[in-house]
Order: sequence, then structure tokens, then C-alpha cells
Amino acid sequence: MPLKKNAAATMTALAGATLLASLGISIVTVTLPALARAFSAPVPAVQWVVLAYLLSVTVTITLAGKLGDLVGHRRVLMAGLILFAAASLLCAAAPTLGVLIAGRAVQGMGGAILLSLPLSIAREMVARQRIGSAMGLFGTMSAIGTALGPSLGGVLIGGFGWRAAFVLLAGMGACTGMLAARAIPADVPRPDASAGSPDRAGAALLAATLALYALATVGGKTGTAIDSGLLLAAALAALGLFILVESHAPSPLVPMTQLRNRITGLSLAMNLLVSTVMMSTLVVGPFFLVFGLGLSETSTGLVMAVGPLAAALSGVPAGRMTDRFGTRATLMFGLAQTTVGLVCLAYAPRLLGVAGYVLALLLLTPGFQLFLAANNTAVMLGAAEAQRGMLSGLLGLSRNLGFMTGTSVMSGLFAAAIGPQGIAGAAVDSIAQAFTATFLIAAALGMIALLLSIYGHFNHPRRGTPPSPHP
Repeated sequence: MPLKKNAAATMTALAGATLLASLGISIVTVTLPALARAFSAPVPAVQWVVLAYLLSVTVTITLAGKLGDLVGHRRVLMAGLILFAAASLLCAAAPTLGVLIAGRAVQGMGGAILLSLPLSIAREMVARQRIGSAMGLFGTMSAIGTALGPSLGGVLIGGFGWRAAFVLLAGMGACTGMLAARAIPADVPRPDASAGSPDRAGAALLAATLALYALATVGGKTGTAIDSGLLLAAALAALGLFILVESHAPSPLVPMTQLRNRITGLSLAMNLLVSTVMMSTLVVGPFFLVFGLGLSETSTGLVMAVGPLAAALSGVPAGRMTDRFGTRATLMFGLAQTTVGLVCLAYAPRLLGVAGYVLALLLLTPGFQLFLAANNTAVMLGAAEAQRGMLSGLLGLSRNLGFMTGTSVMSGLFAAAIGPQGIAGAAVDSIAQAFTATFLIAAALGMIALLLSIYGHFNHPRRGTPPSPHP
């Protein structure tokens, strides 16, 4: 079935927004050495250029989706593109590292909008039978941004300096904004006139909860004197207060009834688990390739690029499979493939070296894309129109929380498995054993996600696409 009227141009603009948000993370990672030299700053301080963006996205992504429901998704998306472009210019002109970090935090607010609203707008513009393909396209664009960012940033920095990376982001934001202004109809989707006033108390508590959790997961990696246990306890306390307030709010930011919905609750839980294990390939993999297999930094980068490239090539086919075979069958197959891929990653590199690592990534990454396309499609097809922005924001939030958890917990498990001598002083066999143990735990998390999907499948009246919540 063809796309709805104007949907092709709209999807181009939405795909560009998704690409831009992904580039906002990946292109900056390669600027860190240049920034350390330019500002005479230590590595822990420079890392906040990346962390400020990630923290800002995590804290604001649900708020961005809800704001779209209240005042109109197109209007908020356009504001996000303008904010992203303006913040990029601020970063490009930053005279100090502090200004640059502040600019990145503002840029992350725009990035949160670009990550949350394309899903809900696509749900309105794309025919129901092709929602899976749309979700697969977004997965492809995100993977392309992840794969393209480091190489593109390296070329720009080598030729024009680190400021050129932010100038490029500003230019891309402006171009995407002009395309979106022409392609997205003014009333798609329409704001919810009955939604009431914004839930300011809920928004403040959620922001505090997420900020505390994010700082708990990254604080120890930035050279700051932060007690992660204390922050985590504070985050749990703030979460409890948030749930209490939302349960009695007349117009809650996150309706508790929605989270108790089996489709939504299981989808968010699976998204968090799978994102956690996928992040482990990015934070643990390089250490094993360098210290376990003896690769150079250049060779490690090439091997690590296999994952994003495989994701970019498999995103659209994953969406088409979702449209053809249904969300549940595709989701369970994707989780099974992901779990098998994690087991292969635990053992194949020790048996086959670099070839085993690459083969495992080629099995693992397409499985993740199958899960991502099917899971996002299931949530968006089952979402009421007035809650699509909020739900797409929750999907992005669960993914980001998984990324942060994977960065902190999985790398911590790997370090603990190596032992007190540290990776530099560990024998190759010890590093290999720690790598295997880490990814067997990751595979167990994948299996838990698969069991959750099976539970949802056998405890729902329909076996195909989730039913619409509308009568």
C-alpha cells in the first residue's frame, strides 16, 4: 500500500532529523583530543562535551514527546531543529570549554526532540501497513549517523579544526529545518486540545530522577568526586515520589495506566535490556580487541565499524520484515538472533580471532535491528493519538537509560572479571575469560528480554499486530 499524501517528503525530513541527532553524538567523539589541546584541559573535563549532550537528551526526551502532544508535534519538531542549529553555532564559537559544554547541553535538548517526535509524526503520515518500514528507516539513519560521525569528524578536524564539526551540524540543522517546514503539514499530528495544562511537578521530578541516575552511571568516569551509590539512592527516592505524584495528577506527564499496559510496559523493559547489551559491544569490545587480540587502534576502529555498517544495511529490511510477518514474530526472532549473536561474541573471537568477532557482529547487529523495528512498531501502532509523542519519548528514554546502564554496569563487570591488577597488567587469557564472562551475562539479559516477549505473546488475545486502543 502506498504512503499517504506527502508522506515521502515528510519521511525524508524525519529521517534527516534522526540522522542529525545521531551525528550530534558520534561526530563529537573524535574531537576530544583536539579539544584537550585547544583548551589545555584534562581528559575527564573534556569528556563532559559528550556527556552533557547525553545527559540532556536523557533528561528531556520524555518531556519533548509530551510537549508535542500538548502543542503540536510539527511545531515542537521545528523548535527542536532551530534549537539544535543555534546551539551548534554556539558550540562552534565557544571561547571556553565551559561555554562549549553548556552549548552541548542545549544542543542535547534539541536532540531529544529530534529523537522523540519523528516516530509519532510517521505514525500519522505513513499507512498502517508500512509503519514497520518507517521504523526500520529510522533505525538505518541512526546507524548511519553512528558509523559516519567519527570518519566525517576526523576529516573536518584534520582540514579545518574542531569548530568545523559544529558548523556542519548547524548547517545540517538549518537544511533539515527548511525541508521539514515545507514537507510536514501544519496539522499533523494535531495537538490534544483536551490534554490540559503541562504537568510541571511531574516534569521536574522526572528530570531530577533521570539526572541523578545519569550522574550515578557516569560520575565515576569523569574524574569528579561523586558518590554513585548515594546518587542512585537519591534517584530511587525521586522515582518513588514521581510515581506518587503522577498517580494523582489530573493530567500526568506519564500516565501510570499506560505503563501498566502489557504491550507498553514489556516493550519499554525489553528496549532497556537490549540497549544495555548492545552498548556493551561498544564499551567492552575495544578493550578486548586491543589487549586481547593485539590490534592497533586503527584496526580496532575498522573492526568496530562493522557493527554500525551492518545496522545501517539491515534497518530497512528489518522494517519490511515487520510489515510482512507482524510485530510479534519479528520481535521474537530478532531477540533470539540477538541472544545467539551475544553467545557467539562470547566465544567466537577466542576461537577464530578477528574473523570470529566480525562474524558475531554480523549476526548480532541485524538481530538488534529486527527487534528495534518490531518493538517500535508495536508501541506506535497501539498508541492513542493523544499519547504518541509521550510514548515515542518513553521509547527513546528507555533506550538511553539502557545505553548509560551498559556503559557503566557492563564495563564494570568486565573490569571486575579481570581482577585487581587491571587490564594493562592482566594476561591475555584473563582478558579473554573476562570478555567471555561479560558477554555471557549480556546473553542472559537478551534471554530475559526474549522470555518477556514470549510472555507478552501468550498473554495477549491477539497474535498479530497489537490492537488499536480506540474502540
